[in-house]
Formats: sequence, C-alpha cells, structure tokens
Amino acid sequence: MDVLLTDGNERAALAAARSLVRFGLKVGVAADRRFSLAGVSRGVRRLRLSTNPLADPEAYAVEIGCLARQLEVRVLLPVTDASVEAIVAGHRLLPPSVALPFPDLSTYHAASDKAEMLDRARCAGLSVPETLLLKSPDDSLPTNAGFFPAVLKPHRSVVRSVVGAVQLAVRSVDTLEACRSALRAFPRAAFPILLQRRVRGSGEGLFLLRWGGRMIAEFAHRRLREKPPDGGVSVYRESIPLDSELATAGRRLLEDLNWQGVAMIECKRDAETGRPVFMEVNGRLWGSLQLAIDAGIDFPRLLVACALGQRVPPVTDYQVGVRLRWFWGEVDHLYLRLRNGGGVGGKVAAVRDFFRAKVERNREEIWRWRDPLPFLVESLQQIGLAR
Repeated sequence: MDVLLTDGNERAALAAARSLVRFGLKVGVAADRRFSLAGVSRGVRRLRLSTNPLADPEAYAVEIGCLARQLEVRVLLPVTDASVEAIVAGHRLLPPSVALPFPDLSTYHAASDKAEMLDRARCAGLSVPETLLLKSPDDSLPTNAGFFPAVLKPHRSVVRSVVGAVQLAVRSVDTLEACRSALRAFPRAAFPILLQRRVRGSGEGLFLLRWGGRMIAEFAHRRLREKPPDGGVSVYRESIPLDSELATAGRRLLEDLNWQGVAMIECKRDAETGRPVFMEVNGRLWGSLQLAIDAGIDFPRLLVACALGQRVPPVTDYQVGVRLRWFWGEVDHLYLRLRNGGGVGGKVAAVRDFFRAKVERNREEIWRWRDPLPFLVESLQQIGLAR
C-alpha cells in the first residue's frame, strides 16, 4: 500500500484520499467506525481501528504500526492533532521503512504551543492580538470593559490530564463574568490559557509545504462564512492571492522552526489596520484542504512525493477566486443565524446567503458526482442514522 491515512471521518482525510487515488496511488483509510467519509470514497481500502489516540496514544501507535507493517505501507499520514501527536511520539513503533512526513516531536510541540508561537510570530514580523497569559483560573483578569469580547485559547489543542488526553476548543467570551465562568470549566492541564482581545475582520489562512529547507508550495484562502458565525470552523471560503507581507513572515516563521511538512498559518485580517494578525499554526492537514486542491495546489500529492524522496519543484501558481462550500456546515451556520436573532432582516439575509451560494454554482466540498458515497454517509450521520 502506498499511503495510509488515519481519521477517516475528517474532511481533510477525504480530500487527501481523493487526491491520492486520482494520482494512481493505493490508499488505505483507517477510522474508529465502520463507515467514514474517506473510508467510503472511491478506490480506497477501508480499515477499522479499535483504539483511540486520545484515550491511549501508545496503543493507538502500536495498532497503526501493525497495520503499516501488515499492509507494507510506504507513507503514513495522520490527520488530526491527536493522531499526529500519538504517532510522532510513538514513531519507534512504526516499521523503519514507513515515511512519516512530519517534523520531530519537539518541533511539532513548539508549533502547537499557542503561547510560544505568539513570540515567534512577532519575531517573524506578524502582528499578534492583545493577549493576557493566564497561568491559573485565579489569575487577575482585565476589568476594563473595552477588553471584551475576547477569546480563551488553551495553550495546546490536546493536553494530558488525570483522565487521559483531552481535546480542547477555543471559547468566545463577551463579558468578564462569562470569562470567569469559562475558565472554571477548563481542566487544570489546559493552563496556561491565552485570553485574547477579539480581532475584528475576516479569517485568512496561509497554507505551506516546506521540505528539506525549501518552500515547495504556498496557497492562501479567505473564510467567507464560519460556524459559529462569529468565528469557528470555515464552511464557505475562497482562494485569494498571496499577500506578500504574510507570505514573507510565514516563510520566516517556518524557517525559524526548521519545519518539515505541511502547515497552515491562521490569521485574521484586521478590519481597522488591514494587516494580517497571527492566530495559530496547524502543523497538519487542514479542514479546507479541498479548496487548495481544486484551485491547483495538490498538497497531499506533493507531500507524498516529498516523503518518497522525489524531486519536487516549487508550486505557487493557482486559480484565484475559487469558492468551496461545505454543505452541512452551511446548514449549521444558517441554523445558528436563524436561532440567535438578528431580527427579520438578519434572518432573511441568512437565508438569502445560503441559497445564493447554491445558485452561484460554487464547488461543493463533500458532494462529488464521481464519488457520491461520502456525502451520503455524512448526511446519514447528520440525521443520526449512522455513527
């Protein structure tokens, strides 16, 4: 088998599987459920896992290692933070012949540490949000109302606690009281936590592939809609030209890390200054991966080629203005806008935006005529008929 992908129910896994199968590679998709988005995609081999990288990272690495050995896997691509960390930490449990196109564990940890990356991003030339680092729930909080609304970010997305590994999410807080309540809900392992003043503006992402000290591929996108609507997962986005300031700083940041592999540098375009403001680095394949592929930068194929030792020339040309929507994410976005008020005008605008995206015949992320089963599985999952 050429490539083994983990986390088959992730949209990034589906995008990667479709790309690699189209390129003629033999692809396996592992998941902890019988049917997953990528697992039912055309041309892949579906594999079932019995362990979870959050519950038991070492056992997960052992199981993946056994699969890789049994299937004679050439390249292993974990997809989520939890699986990447478990496999990179347990790389000794993999067959020596398997290529794992990620940096070493210390570098991955550095990129995953939101507090450390703020300093590195600032040194690389990026603006950063106004931030207060909270080492415990009892630390002093800003009392000036002007600091809020804000966001609370655990220093890592995956932390180890007394009950095992825990996946943590960013939380929005509009008031001081809401901030105190949210802090009490976090486990101790989540600290230090970054309290950041919210940056008003559109979300942007710089996607990069760096290998052997060379920049192989670069791509940029803008988030048009998210869920929740005030900031979260991208559900509708478009390809945009590379911003020279952001691209230069992004290259400098990955060089400082001595990064190897793919990474997404997430920013907000400050509505007041027009400058990109650094949010975080994702050192793995990302949710909006399909957009980059559709626009002409096939990150999975390029990454696998690098991992296999092939000479890969730099790729930076892509189609600007490509728009991609995640249908069920858009449904959630619409529901939240209708539920959370905004008056009659806001509700009408929400419905208009939803149907306009369909009328404009934008590309669909999951639905593809030549590969319909992933959309069917996702739809069944959404209405509770599949797990």
